[in-house]
Formats: sequence, structure tokens, C-alpha cells
Amino acid sequence: MLDVIDLNLEFHDHLIPETVVFDFDLHMEPGEIVGLVGESGSGKSMTALAVAGLLSRHDMQKRGRILFEGVDILTCERSRLRGLQGDDIAMIFQEPMTSLNPVLPVGWQVEEALRIHRPQMDREERKRRALQMLADVELEDAERVYRSYPHQLSGGMRQRVMIAAAMICGPRLLIADEPTTALDVTIQHQIVQLLLRINREKKTAILFISHDLSLVRQLCRRVVVMQSGRIVESGDAEEIFSHPKEDYTRRLIAAIPRCEKEKDSPASQTADGGDGSLLEVSGIRIGFAQERRFLFERRRIRQVLKGVSFGIRQGEVLGLVGESGCGKSTLAKVILGLEKQGAGTVVHRSAHPQMVFQDPYGSLNPSRKVGWILEEPLRIRGGCTPQERRERALAMLQKVGLGPEIADRYPRQLSGGQRQRVCIGAALMLEPKLLIADEAVSALDVTIQDQILELLLSLKEEMGLSILFISHDMRVVYRMSDRVLIMQDGQIVEQGSVEQVYFAPQHPYTKRLLEAADIRPEETG
Repeated sequence: MLDVIDLNLEFHDHLIPETVVFDFDLHMEPGEIVGLVGESGSGKSMTALAVAGLLSRHDMQKRGRILFEGVDILTCERSRLRGLQGDDIAMIFQEPMTSLNPVLPVGWQVEEALRIHRPQMDREERKRRALQMLADVELEDAERVYRSYPHQLSGGMRQRVMIAAAMICGPRLLIADEPTTALDVTIQHQIVQLLLRINREKKTAILFISHDLSLVRQLCRRVVVMQSGRIVESGDAEEIFSHPKEDYTRRLIAAIPRCEKEKDSPASQTADGGDGSLLEVSGIRIGFAQERRFLFERRRIRQVLKGVSFGIRQGEVLGLVGESGCGKSTLAKVILGLEKQGAGTVVHRSAHPQMVFQDPYGSLNPSRKVGWILEEPLRIRGGCTPQERRERALAMLQKVGLGPEIADRYPRQLSGGQRQRVCIGAALMLEPKLLIADEAVSALDVTIQDQILELLLSLKEEMGLSILFISHDMRVVYRMSDRVLIMQDGQIVEQGSVEQVYFAPQHPYTKRLLEAADIRPEETG
């Protein structure tokens, strides 16, 4: 069905041409699922866009052939390509909120491909097909979703809408580019199961692009590994994961967090406050007023946190796990004093905690150089000369594994991993005893994620840090944490050492999270 032969993609927007994909070959049979993996910048997304016929830049040279059922995507007429796009070849992008039009209802957007490729279909038939497709992707109350706007839906619901819009014309090839990045583990599992069902029932071939190798292993029968624009290894998925031939592949697989050994957790006993606690949270309740549908309607309060209590000990890493909307980030804001609680107390026994956010690019001032950003906390607090501020900023860069030259660069000139290191450094400039990491590695490649986790653990030992580590990734939380809190719907439903929670879970919700994360019994060793 698909043959990509000697594909080369070269940019000409700089003085020196830059090749981003070299001699790429791929063969896909009808109904096959192939995984395309590699770090950011390896050429995965560029290859996918080329296969979908979405690379139309005049400053790019494309060589080779992309044959879809005999039609060359690179050289066919524009009208022929438009006939394939959305009808025979469809694509799901990483971030549905930016892919969906915010000012149009969901139903209109799901029907769009029908309006283009099935112009003879009347309005009622289009709506019927759209509602059926929304139901097929397991969206409850399809009629309500059809009338909703993207901002009124959760992340998982928006991704399902994207899949419905892609599948409405029954394409033979579905390209999924990082479709589960930053989604909860349970939502990730549901999206993977949905893609498997679509493949099984509709015989749709899927090109699945991801840096999450655990998901690729669950979904794909064959895997292609890319590094710096080249294919370094390809073949049967189980064979590659069990017996990788190339060093790069082995490095990617080794970076996957595993739950394979007993941890030496000095703070594994229950910590509900008391002696040794750096932070005590007791009975936190908070609610937000919901929008009124009618002017005369009383404003309802939605309870987000419902009596949350726990403690963090000196030098402890406490993992906090739960799905989106369960109250994790709201709790972090309450601890930081950025959100007022309705009831309960937060007692700090040290300097005020600092926060590392999920998106390092959105956290850093784009108009300031890194050195200025690192010096800012010292500048606000006062008591340091400009020379002292500069010296401490350079020392912090060294501590987080960056060279002094980074101080004179802007955030846009750094990689994702470098930006996250700068964010960690900025949070540590005032030497806090407690660091809150809110999904700090969820959007990073598996190898960069591994480096950031190692950095946090080494800084914890070096500086005596306590860390509240918030994440939806159960494997990452296991690696990082001494104890774990499981949060559901604003309440702590289970807590204990990582061994207790992971290998002898008591609450059904915890069991569901572990099952969705595909944490297998044999990993306990």
C-alpha cells in the first residue's frame, strides 16, 4: 500500500543547506501497524508530513519517491493529492487543542472531510455520520459533544474528536504523530486500545510516531528507529525490544523507567506530619464556582480538593499521581500560596518551596538571556552585588550540567532538555528545601527525560532537597519516589511506599492506573 524509497528532505532557508532526512525507506502493507521512534529532531515528524503530502515549503528540496497505491505523493498533481488527503490518508497531530479550530463546534469540524470529499451528501446524512463516528470513538453523549466547542472538552475527549475527524471518510492509512503525549496514563491506554480496535475492525494501516517506547511496544508489530534523519534499525517490534542490535536503540530502551527492583526507601513509613516533617498539609478543601447556564440560576460550587492531608519529610521524594482534573496542580498551587484554600492548613518548616513547571519554554522569559533569568530571584530578594549574582548564576549552570556559555543565550536557542535544566536551576537559586515538580518531564524524549530525572536525584542528594513529584507516568514516579500518593477526584485514595502501592495495591483506582501503565508482575524481579 505504501512504499517510501530513498526519501531525502533538505532545507534551503540557511546559507548552508541542511538535510533533515537521509535515504529513508519504508514499506507498509494494508492493515499493518508500524512504529516510528527516535528523539526530537530525528526526522520522524518531517517524514510523516512528507508521506501525508503536507510539505509544500518552497525552501525545501525533496528527493526520492513516496508511492501510495502507485501514486507518487511528491510529484502528483495538486488536485490528485487533495483527493487523497483526508480521504485515503488521514493524520492525527500531537496537540488537539491547537489542531482544532477554537471558534467552530466540534460537529462542524468532524464533518469537514465529508463536505470536501462527499459533496453529494446532504446535511442530515453528514450529521448522522458524524454522530456515529463520535460514538465509535467511545465519546459518551455524542450529541452534546457534537454541539460543544474544543475548549469545553477534556484533553482525552479532544484527541478522540481528532481521531473521529480523521476516520470519518474511512482512510486506508492513518498517520498518528505523538497522539498520546502529555495525556494521562489511563487516557493513553484508552487511545491505544481505540487505535487497535480501528485497525482490527476497519483494516486501517497505522503509522504510529512516538518517543514513548512502552506505547510503541503495546501497539506496533514492526518498528523503525530513526537517529539524526537516518534509519538505524528496523524490524519486528518484539525482536527489537528484546534484542536490539544498535547502540542507539539499546540506549533508547535502557532509558525506559522500569519497576524491577526493591527500592531502599528510608522514608517509606507513613508520614502524616509530626517530627521530621518539612511540610504538613492538613484537611485542604477548595472549590471553584461553575459558570451559570442561565442568569437566574444559582452559581454552583465544584469541589476540587476534598480534605487532603499528608506530610513530606526532609530529603524525601513524594510522588503524586492521578488523572487530569483530579486536583494535583491545584494542590501544588495551594502549597505555593498561589491559590487560597477554603479550609485546612499548610505548614512550612523551611524557606518557601519553588516550582518546576511542565512546559519549560512557556516558563522562561523569551526576551531575556538565561543569565538574567537565573539572576532574577537574587535581584528581587536583594543583598547581592551584580558580580555576586553573576557568579552564583554561573555556578548554578554548572550544577545543572550546563556550560557557562549558556548564560548568554536566549531560551529559543536551547533544546528542550537544556531549557528544563535552566528551569530547575532558576527554581534552586534561592536554595529552597522543597521543590515541586509538576509534570516536569512529561513532554521530553525518553533519553532527555532520563537525564533530567538523574539530575533531580543527584541534586536531591547534593542539596538535601525534598521533592513533591507530580506526574501521570507511573513508571517515572516509581523510579523517583520514596512514597506515593494516589489522588482521585480531589481525594487521596491510597498512599504508602512505592513497593506497597505498586506491588500490593489496595484501591481499585490504583489497580486501574497500574494496568493502564502496563506494569507487569515480572518487572518486580
